[in-house]
Order: sequence, then structure tokens, then C-alpha cells
Amino acid sequence: MTPREFAHKVFAGQWPILSVGLFFMAAFALVIAGYWRRGALVLAIGVGVAAAMRLALTEDRAGLLVVRTRAIDFATTATVSAAVLYIAWTIDPLGTS
Repeated sequence: MTPREFAHKVFAGQWPILSVGLFFMAAFALVIAGYWRRGALVLAIGVGVAAAMRLALTEDRAGLLVVRTRAIDFATTATVSAAVLYIAWTIDPLGTS
């Protein structure tokens, strides 16, 4: 197997977790830049996207998003997304606007 074939196999098979990883990298970049509320919001959106993809995709297509059963994976990721979204939305900005 050539390196190109290997890369294609990895990226084609694991695109769901890679797309969620892009949300996480963007969120952490915002936090590092000092926009922690916006970073938390992007993080919540990324986890919500993971929940939606876990619900919509088959187990073969979901790749590394599959941990347990579909219902448990969706329930836990949707709950975490909702909790982080609520915290990011309601927390005091500590004097920032």
C-alpha cells in the first residue's frame, strides 16, 4: 500500500471525526486568542455536529464516532453539547463585551 492509498483510506473512512476535529481546533484557537465564550460556543456546535452525524450515519460510515450504541452515543453527545451551549450562553463575560 502506497502512502497515497493509505492517506485516502484514512481520510475517506474517518471524515466524520476529522470534521469534528476541525471544529475543536477552531474552538481552541478562539480560546487561545482570548475569545473564550465564542470558543465554548464553537465547541458546543462541534459536539452537536458529532451528535447529529452519529444519529444520521450508519456505524460503518460514522467511523471513530461509534463508541457504544447509537442511542447512547447520541444522548451523551447531545447532552454535553446542550450543557456547554448553556454555559457559553449564560456565563458572565467577566467584564468583556
